[in-house]
Amino acid sequence: MKMSRFVVLAVVLMMIPTLTFAAADAAKGKDVYTASCKKCHGEGGNPPPAMTKAMGVKALNDKDVQAKSDAVLKKEVKEGFGKMKPVALSDADLDNVIAYVRTLK
Repeated sequence: MKMSRFVVLAVVLMMIPTLTFAAADAAKGKDVYTASCKKCHGEGGNPPPAMTKAMGVKALNDKDVQAKSDAVLKKEVKEGFGKMKPVALSDADLDNVIAYVRTLK
């Protein structure tokens, strides 16, 4: 029994270096946000009043927005949401924008 636990642990430890995790970069995300999102979502995620009224855009620090998973936010940007049209961003840029949006809490 002890040997099998050791083997499992050894296999897991050997696999760790082969796994690559790319952390999203909020600073790069802010640059992409400024170029692609700010026009509608406003400076720092606070949409202009006219955009809020016309399109129903919420502030990105809103608890409902922040409660959405990264996967949901990514889908909404790629496919559109409500009156928002889809936005064409690379997966890396999208991950970075979402990382930036998470800083707006």
